[in-house]
Amino acid sequence: MASTDLVVTTPAGPIRGDATEYGAVFRAVPYAAPPVGEHRFRPPAPVSPWTEIRDTRSTGPTAPQAAASGPLADLLPNLVVPGDDYLHANVWTPDPTGSAPVMVFIHGGAFVSGSNALSGYDGTAFARDGVVFVTINYRLGADGFLWFGDGVPNLGLLDQVAALTWVRDTITSFGGDPGNVTVMGESAGAMSIGALLTMPAAEGLFHRAILESGAGHHAISPGAARNVGRRLAKVLGVPATREGVGTASSAALIAAQSQVSAQLPKTPFRRIWGEVATNLMPFEPVVDGEVLPQLPIKAIEAGAGAGVDVLVGYNTQEARLFFLTVPDRGVVPRLMTAVMGRLFGLRRKDLAAYRGWADGPARDHDAMIAMLTDAIYRIPALRLAEAHGRAHVYRFAWQSPARDGRLGASHGLELPYVFDNLDNADWRGMLVGQGASDVATRMHNSWVAFAKTGDPGWPTYSPQRRVEQEFGGADQLVTDHHPASRELWAGRR
Repeated sequence: MASTDLVVTTPAGPIRGDATEYGAVFRAVPYAAPPVGEHRFRPPAPVSPWTEIRDTRSTGPTAPQAAASGPLADLLPNLVVPGDDYLHANVWTPDPTGSAPVMVFIHGGAFVSGSNALSGYDGTAFARDGVVFVTINYRLGADGFLWFGDGVPNLGLLDQVAALTWVRDTITSFGGDPGNVTVMGESAGAMSIGALLTMPAAEGLFHRAILESGAGHHAISPGAARNVGRRLAKVLGVPATREGVGTASSAALIAAQSQVSAQLPKTPFRRIWGEVATNLMPFEPVVDGEVLPQLPIKAIEAGAGAGVDVLVGYNTQEARLFFLTVPDRGVVPRLMTAVMGRLFGLRRKDLAAYRGWADGPARDHDAMIAMLTDAIYRIPALRLAEAHGRAHVYRFAWQSPARDGRLGASHGLELPYVFDNLDNADWRGMLVGQGASDVATRMHNSWVAFAKTGDPGWPTYSPQRRVEQEFGGADQLVTDHHPASRELWAGRR
């Protein structure tokens, strides 16, 4: 591709990108105005157009957030780039003059961290395989999800809607087909997609959806949101209003968010936190009745998102990532299992059953991991598939040797496989080597096939046919994996 082909003209103005082996990449292309000043705590505003060629060959700013730290910093990399103009997209295209299927990736990070700046989210493999691949940023933490009951809620979700609207109106400039858009997300990104499937503002903006380790259960009530807001304001020492919180510096706000997040595991009780106690994240979508009309899973059960093709799944040991420092046996894992089990409505005999069901030796730690993986990831994924009626379900079972094997098939581990970039430095801590290239090839190809046709290569899931495609374990179609634990959650999650 000649260098002159790197300039494309978008509705907002011309931009210059980089040639790649498989097409071209454009970075930090704005889809909305910077959410600062008069635009802070308001819905995303349109981009101001430009006439001169805009250079989009460098990594752009990220949403304000804390830098990675603690025992997981080497496993889940993070990159913080200062700057206000962070509502932007990165675009990989096989051919700016083509009309290829489009995939839009929404990053995870518990709604308080993450960005499209990570090199691990490089979309080169998708462009190689004939897909226009887009990664986006959105507002995080209080800027994206604080709500006291006044003003417009769920600004982070509305940023995602603005990005998808930008894709609809702009992607032809990059050789993409606006009539074939797949939205794809992991963790908080997948939970966001659960909400997008049910939001009136997002209707018609995408045609397929891939939800990795997140589904339709993670949204909170207005009361819980106000409680979190009051706690945040108290830490900051400001009035419990958006205006009051808005007087704090970005650094002070991020520090206060971290303090509120640290309070949650110390007092994980519904009477204090409401739904936040079981969702385990202070900042997340709010069921306000308008922007987000219902808890997403309830709306999907009522038919929302029925016209969208869905691929949803989970990793078999998701919770291992968050409990790497918890002992294998003893009072700590038993107490944690009891507390969390009670929050999810499990009885003592149910918890005892998990000890017997856990993979490998029946350690307290294994039982806790199995229970929390089911509660937060596996069961919500299966519930969404059942409610949707024609979703494809996967399970990721490849086990990492990291941390002497304690990481296992943890949360986030499927990402280098989906992106088919096992050798990327961002994933080195999780993979401890090159991983299993054959698994990456199969998984990535299935995602591409789904984006192109709506069929990843295996049958849909239903109460009459509970089939899941496993990657990295048996690598085969599994029928009704562990029905006893699935049935235990009937009526609970």
